Amino acid sequence: MPFLYADLLLIALVTSLMLALPALARPTLPFGVRVGVQRVDDPAVISARRLYARLIVLVAVLGAGTSILVLLVTGSAMAIGVTATAVIVVDLLLFSRAHQAVRTAKLSGGWAAERRQGVTVDTTFRTDPVRVPWRWGLPALVVLLLTLGVGWARYAGLPATLPSFLGYGTASVQREPTTVLNAFQPVIYQLAITVIVLATVLAALRARPDLDAARPRGSARRYRVYLRGVAAMSLLSAACLNLGLFFAALRLWEIVTPAPVWQAAVYAPLAVLLGGWLMWEITVGQAGHRLPALPGEEAEDSGVGQRDDDRHWFLAGAVYANRRDPALLVHARLGSSSWTLNLGHPIAWLLLGALTVALLVFAGLALAGAVDLPEKHGIF
Repeated sequence: MPFLYADLLLIALVTSLMLALPALARPTLPFGVRVGVQRVDDPAVISARRLYARLIVLVAVLGAGTSILVLLVTGSAMAIGVTATAVIVVDLLLFSRAHQAVRTAKLSGGWAAERRQGVTVDTTFRTDPVRVPWRWGLPALVVLLLTLGVGWARYAGLPATLPSFLGYGTASVQREPTTVLNAFQPVIYQLAITVIVLATVLAALRARPDLDAARPRGSARRYRVYLRGVAAMSLLSAACLNLGLFFAALRLWEIVTPAPVWQAAVYAPLAVLLGGWLMWEITVGQAGHRLPALPGEEAEDSGVGQRDDDRHWFLAGAVYANRRDPALLVHARLGSSSWTLNLGHPIAWLLLGALTVALLVFAGLALAGAVDLPEKHGIF
């Protein structure tokens, strides 16, 4: 029964995510296709949305029914991964189908030629950029220092061996020698999370604003508010991740005994993190388009359509590649509060190459035995 509940929960989560993707996107970006404000409620767009939602729900029902039968017959936990993977693959294919349907309607109807195309540039994002809200980063720093202080005080009294640290859990049956590196793994993870989140925030704040040429002033104001919120939420996310690692460190250092209440304490900050981002996405939307309009903004229309750049987006709007675009980081079309690399930029390939080399080196060290991987796969 636990396997069955886990499988159904996973299918429900995947289905909810796939239903939310088109709902959270800008109205002018249905399924990753750029359309003008005059075509947001076009019958072709509405039909694609409705059919996509119905098919996603149908796939979820079929997947749940199939997994129930397989689990009842075999009782194997492998059915969870197989069924969920199949649902994800089919859902992605359905999204691609909806993307192609809208794109076909756009090309056949000549939507791009209905308005003069252009872009909106707001130079105040350079002369008066959105600053990093440092005060929202203080909780993450406080939790990191607290973990370091507790670990420093506890280090002298640690036993000769420690349970293997798995990120947000420990393997009590697998123990490792007590060394500074093994003992302070939670602090190292916290430091890495804090630095990565801060670097991501800095990059997002300096990325090119995603503004609407049809509503230049309103979209610029909303995007500025949106950026401030994304920066604050990201820094608070680092605090939640660090807090979960702090509770996991208490188990690693055997300050607390392995009990369900402490395991729940490890996951509670992660649940708060997911819930917070979900509420943020629903309230704000992609690039802040759901934020309330000020007087006069609702009726704003410059008469200009956003420049059609669909030819530079691939895989249903998931990948961007434009050699003529000097921007390294651009706002993603899929999802909401996310950015993606411009694969037409040489630096993007340098970054991906460096990441690939680092992963290959780590894999080589692991195969050579220089790096010990935990027996339990995953961070949980």
